[in-house]
Amino acid sequence: MIPFATDEGGFHGPTIGEFFPEAIFFAGTPFEINRIMLIRFLAVAALLLIFWIGTRRMKVIPTRMQSVVEMGLDFARVNIAEDILGKKDGKRFLPLITTIFFMVLFLNITGPIPFLNIAGSSVIGVPLVLALVAYSAFIYAGVKKNPANFFRNALFPPGVPPFLYIIVTPIEFISTFLIRPVTLTLRLLMNMIVGHLLLVLFFSATQFFFFTATGGFKLFGAGTLVFGFAFTLFEVLIALLQAYIFALLTAVYIQLALAEEH
Repeated sequence: MIPFATDEGGFHGPTIGEFFPEAIFFAGTPFEINRIMLIRFLAVAALLLIFWIGTRRMKVIPTRMQSVVEMGLDFARVNIAEDILGKKDGKRFLPLITTIFFMVLFLNITGPIPFLNIAGSSVIGVPLVLALVAYSAFIYAGVKKNPANFFRNALFPPGVPPFLYIIVTPIEFISTFLIRPVTLTLRLLMNMIVGHLLLVLFFSATQFFFFTATGGFKLFGAGTLVFGFAFTLFEVLIALLQAYIFALLTAVYIQLALAEEH
């Protein structure tokens, strides 16, 4: 029998409780700070520090850090903002899209980093706030472009026979004004939760097989260790991909609000 459950030193898999750690500072107050909040502070501080170092002394021949920062900014500008919105509107919404991209990236990337081991975006607060910001930008862009007709055209699409509005209008309301912020939130949140749980599972299993299991079962530890390192690299890719998708969908929603039919 595989000795997975023993009274002492048994295998302990990941639980959802890891996303709700105990308070470290200001316990029992509205300003309570736990481990995940500290990781968020650290991620934001690292983001600000990197941009400060990369932009404090701009040169015609860029330094290594300046090149990294410029490459990241160019990626957000060219591959997201201008690619979706065009140069005019892309420039207009570039600060928002760039901020969302880098904030999501730095909060995600803490997940596979040793000794941090959990994404700052793996609890619903940050994904929800960012989704509401993106949703607000979508509403703002539509109302700014067509204040009189934005909501009417969104709920009563032109060209649809009037008798179908009883079906189309509720669907448009749910899909446009409810589902979009919800899916933005859940897509980021669930990817970060699942990634953390899998990493913890692989490395917990590795520790169990190497130090607790007996006999030939110790060999399984080599397999879980390899899978753990492979999935760590995969999580780095997921962190980047989710930041790109979140910023891209923000730009897409803004573009839909600016479309002529709205």
